[in-house]
Amino acid sequence: MSDDLKELHPEGEEPEEKDNQYEHFCFVCKRAESKVEKMIRLQQNMFICSDCMQKTFDAMQGSGFNMDDLMKDGRMPNISMINLSDMNLFQPQRQKLKRKKEKEEKKPAFDLKKVPAPHVIKERLDEYVVGQEYAKKIMSVAVYNHYKRVATGHMDDIEIEKSNMLMIGPTGCGKTYLVQTLAKLLDVPLAITDATSLTEAGYIGDDIESVVSKLLAAAGDDVEKAETGIIFIDEIDKIAKKKNTNQRDVSGESVQQGMLKLLEGADIEVPVGASSKTAMVPMTTVNTRNILFICGGAFPEIEDIIKERLNKQASIGFLGDLKDKYDKDDNLLQKVTVEDVKKFGMIPEFVGRLPILFSLEALSEDMLVRILKEPKNAILKQYKKLLELDEVKLNFTEDAVRCIAKKAKEKKIGARALRAIIEEFMLDIMYEIPKDANIGQVTVTEEYIEKKGGPLITMRGSGESALGERSVAL
Repeated sequence: MSDDLKELHPEGEEPEEKDNQYEHFCFVCKRAESKVEKMIRLQQNMFICSDCMQKTFDAMQGSGFNMDDLMKDGRMPNISMINLSDMNLFQPQRQKLKRKKEKEEKKPAFDLKKVPAPHVIKERLDEYVVGQEYAKKIMSVAVYNHYKRVATGHMDDIEIEKSNMLMIGPTGCGKTYLVQTLAKLLDVPLAITDATSLTEAGYIGDDIESVVSKLLAAAGDDVEKAETGIIFIDEIDKIAKKKNTNQRDVSGESVQQGMLKLLEGADIEVPVGASSKTAMVPMTTVNTRNILFICGGAFPEIEDIIKERLNKQASIGFLGDLKDKYDKDDNLLQKVTVEDVKKFGMIPEFVGRLPILFSLEALSEDMLVRILKEPKNAILKQYKKLLELDEVKLNFTEDAVRCIAKKAKEKKIGARALRAIIEEFMLDIMYEIPKDANIGQVTVTEEYIEKKGGPLITMRGSGESALGERSVAL
């Protein structure tokens, strides 16, 4: 063992014995040990494949070196012609990629018996997501069929195709929350990415393969685990074909074309431990055949395309439709078709690889009321828990809850408006309540939300009373 290695391992422990469960990477070409025939150990715990070493000697001496004669026990003799201390300055941080165990039989990624049935998946989704019954039913069946496909592989030479999904819904209706709850239920790696940053290869922005890199990172750089995960690509409508432009469309149709191989299933080279490809980062291969892709987007102005299609009949005569017939229809997106998505700007090849197309309902005032109270982690429950830590009980009257939902509906940004409204009127309560240790209960009323009065305060050991002078402070 060389002196440098003895310094790194003073106890005499061989480096490969310490971390032989991880693969080594070639310092020059960044290929993994499993991708090359022989790996040569140099000083300072550096490795180089035999191909790169041979090319190095050929460049320096012309030719004539035989790597089998020079290499002894997988190591090179002392090489004085290479200044390893200079090379170490550019050595990347060691990335760890577990070796594949060749002798063990390959176990299926999923046990078919452990995959929950569609009704079980929907019941769990019901605990966290209010409404959206049709969307939850579609997602439950699609996910169940997908992981049956992953668990069984090929059955009687019949290959089951992937059930990639495209969900369309207005902002704040729960698209991302549905996917997060689904991945938590199945306990699989989940990567949530945004399509707005994706660009064609060679341009500033994220490469298309970066979505797989995020999944690999979520799986702890475990390739086999990542190959059975879920990738949710939000804002997918932002990569629609640009209309009436004279510039190169580097973030529209070209991104859709680049994503075709991802959705279909292909071997993708992705960096290990990094989000972008650089010369100093090792690469590994991830197969996307068993990765479930879920794409979501609000698709603004697609309602106009749907209206145009629904009103294609003559505007006069007995069969004519009024042009404003669908103007007040909040759930117009429920009538979306593949043709509407194509006309919006998605190419047919891309839409064809997302066979399951469905839309989510717009949130009504009643649904917003249920969102405030019913889910396991409902917003009102969160604030009640916060005040419980101060030993104060927080209550909301039914009129107050209905008033919050009404104000959120007017903002037209979905469930996201609920927290913004609650934060506004809870600010003074959260600030003033800890000042007085005698306060035992706070009741939020409609008058307080409408800024026409104050909340009702109940002191410890006394009856309920209006705040009076204290309401001015709150």
